[in-house]
Amino acid sequence: MEKMNDRLVRGTALGGRVRAFSIRTTNLVEELRRRHDTFPTATAAMGRTVTATAIMGAMLKGEEKLTIQVNGNGPIGQIVADANAKGEVRGYVKNPHVHLPSNSKGKLDVAGAVGTSGFIHITKDLGLKEPYRGSTPIISGELGEDFTYYFAKSEQTPSAVGLGVLVDTDNSVIVSGGFIIQLLPGLSDEEISAIEDAISNMPPVTTLLDQGLDVEEMLRKILPDVVIHDSMDIVFQCQCSRKRVEQTLISLGESELTDLIEEEGRAEVVCQFCNEAYEFTKSDLETILEQARS
Repeated sequence: MEKMNDRLVRGTALGGRVRAFSIRTTNLVEELRRRHDTFPTATAAMGRTVTATAIMGAMLKGEEKLTIQVNGNGPIGQIVADANAKGEVRGYVKNPHVHLPSNSKGKLDVAGAVGTSGFIHITKDLGLKEPYRGSTPIISGELGEDFTYYFAKSEQTPSAVGLGVLVDTDNSVIVSGGFIIQLLPGLSDEEISAIEDAISNMPPVTTLLDQGLDVEEMLRKILPDVVIHDSMDIVFQCQCSRKRVEQTLISLGESELTDLIEEEGRAEVVCQFCNEAYEFTKSDLETILEQARS
């Protein structure tokens, strides 16, 4: 089967009173799974988080970007994801080697891995002096409901968030994706009920994607009259580089760098987001020390 690109579409329905986003993140989540060697339940939790982050990134403009931290009381610890308005996304989970028995519905126990209490913290860099910070409690740990709660409480926008990751027996990602439907002012109770019914009666996101539905068709299952306005590719992109790591080492200061050279004679710095390792020899560190002194 030909590999489909990860893609997000944005649309409106009911005369612009509903804003809708739908996304496929299969390649992104598989790339993150491979880089971080996540076990299935951790893959699903990380995948749902980066999927929501990618959609929220698409709500931004220009050079704006956001970071989402899911801090639950479950065994996987913190999940961190970053996205910008260009569809570039990255993420990691603190404890990647977590896999739990299936839950009562026979699904991956994401809530068990994330935990059922804690907080979701969202930081948006909107190019202003201070970043926007929002935070809401985790209410279920399944993440879809938790992001729904965030939109209602922190952004005062009633929303429905659907997120799903389907993992194969070899631990690889079969499909991953989701949607966010946002209700804007002016909808009647009947229209809201119709949308709620369509969402509750539709198959899971992973079933639709696994059947080969594209992201536009997935939105039409909820909003038959949806008008698609634009589409963009979603890609894994880390902002780390050797130069950035060098700047971090310079910021350690003279005494720490001198200790590093004398005690270790080398350094290896691993990026949390992409697991790329940057090696520095003794002479590299001596050059960096000179820069720190200047």
